[in-house]
Amino acid sequence: MLETLDAAALHRWCAGGLAALKRHQDEINQLNVYPVPDGDTGTNLVLTMTSAEQALRMEREDPGSHHRPAHARVLRLLARGALLGARGNSGVIVSQILRGLADALGETPEVRGRALAAALRVASTAAYGAVAEQVEGTVLSVVDAAATAAERADTDDLAAVTRAAAAAAAEALARTPEQLPALARAGVVDAGGRGLCVLLDALVEVVTGAAPDRPGANPAPPRRPLAAARETGSSEYAYEVQFLLDADLAAVRRLRTELARLGDSLVVVGDEADPAGRSTWNVHVHVNDVGAAIEAGVLAGRPYQITVTRFEDHLPEAAPVEAAGADTPERAAVVVASGPGLAAIFEAEGATVLDGNPSAGELLAAVRSTGASRVVVLPNDPNTQAVARIAAEEAQRFGISVSVVPTRSPVQALAALAVRDPARRFADDVIAMAEAAGACRYAEVCHAGREALTVAGRCQPGDVLGLVDGEVHLIGGDLVRTCAALLDRMLGGGGELVTLLLGADAPDELAELLRAHLARRWPFVEVHHYAGGQPFYPLLVGVE
Repeated sequence: MLETLDAAALHRWCAGGLAALKRHQDEINQLNVYPVPDGDTGTNLVLTMTSAEQALRMEREDPGSHHRPAHARVLRLLARGALLGARGNSGVIVSQILRGLADALGETPEVRGRALAAALRVASTAAYGAVAEQVEGTVLSVVDAAATAAERADTDDLAAVTRAAAAAAAEALARTPEQLPALARAGVVDAGGRGLCVLLDALVEVVTGAAPDRPGANPAPPRRPLAAARETGSSEYAYEVQFLLDADLAAVRRLRTELARLGDSLVVVGDEADPAGRSTWNVHVHVNDVGAAIEAGVLAGRPYQITVTRFEDHLPEAAPVEAAGADTPERAAVVVASGPGLAAIFEAEGATVLDGNPSAGELLAAVRSTGASRVVVLPNDPNTQAVARIAAEEAQRFGISVSVVPTRSPVQALAALAVRDPARRFADDVIAMAEAAGACRYAEVCHAGREALTVAGRCQPGDVLGLVDGEVHLIGGDLVRTCAALLDRMLGGGGELVTLLLGADAPDELAELLRAHLARRWPFVEVHHYAGGQPFYPLLVGVE
């Protein structure tokens, strides 16, 4: 039974936690309520923690700085490795939990029960701060319950605190279906919360020498998963405001409350605190009142590198104009896309292409490899957007300005790249790309990977699903007929240009059949089709 959580114990926790996540990887993947097999929480958590373990292996070979206690150096490496390896929203949140532990325990000589409880509270705060829209019934509820139970234990007994935290997390996980109706109807618990419980149980085993024996530690596979809405910001807000901020945690908490009142798509992610307790934070929010958002940053601390992107309109002519030559460094674009055809298309547009679901570190490496000082990233997936924002924050350390255009599909990225103009100011160019992407409605056709109850009805494995803007609109049994019906539904709302991207599993005749259908039903629509070669989706559609 350990009395303190030292560096050796943290090494064992990382190894044990990663091994446990690998054992439960398929189970956690099956908890995803979305029926399309294009991204899985269990896999993303394994990849995130693998990166953290690799950071520890590097530390063993090169210990580096010794100005902190040994356990603090290990936690800092874990947090840094997880941050750069974070994949998907679940990976980003876990990386912020580890960062919170590292921040709280950085100067603590010994990690006993009360110190760990306080650190879990900081970790919970960091997790909530990393999420644009905080939803209870997710991993956020689980980490908050763990922190609350650890605080209520009110003891320096490390074993008692870790047991209390893990038990409360498991109870909170069991309650997640009561908080999210989609989980209740699907008969599952939250996938990200389940992953965190696995990590906390691994910590209990390290501290006590015995794995928890708890009923319900391994929830049953899902009975009827539902389609879940993908993450998105509201179109109600016209401006994206981003800035770096030097401030302490208390000021940032107040800032977050104020910015949440002003807008949405709020993300506030912090870095290591300096000796005075101040950290550098990356602040991102969508608002209508730009001045109020910046003023809130001034009241919280020292904001700098402030950027404002107007989504709906061009900047007025009276806006300040950069001096000639001020924007002379090369620009570049980094696009996330899967499929050899898509890669070739984007490379022909001069973009650097990464395969789907990259880590933050891989995105950062791609940004740096361009050699440009100003880079646009097109993530093409809601989960990758969170990872892209971390890469953008990290790129600041290398003097690279990165703007993330929140594309959700490769067809939106094509629309954005089509309007790129190096003769414009960089900020104006990013605005134009964001406008073009936003004006491109997107759709996908795929086969259901599991039984699910969607807004279009119940689907069975193998059914053909037609999704518009990420939501299931059609369920069919024939691929060609479903694709044609999906095109009719999209063009019923208007459109002049249709882009078809054919996937790896698309029949050879699909493109010509769809072109013939469009010629009959929508003769005035311009149609372009390309062999994208993307997995999972026989057809991607863009309508402009």
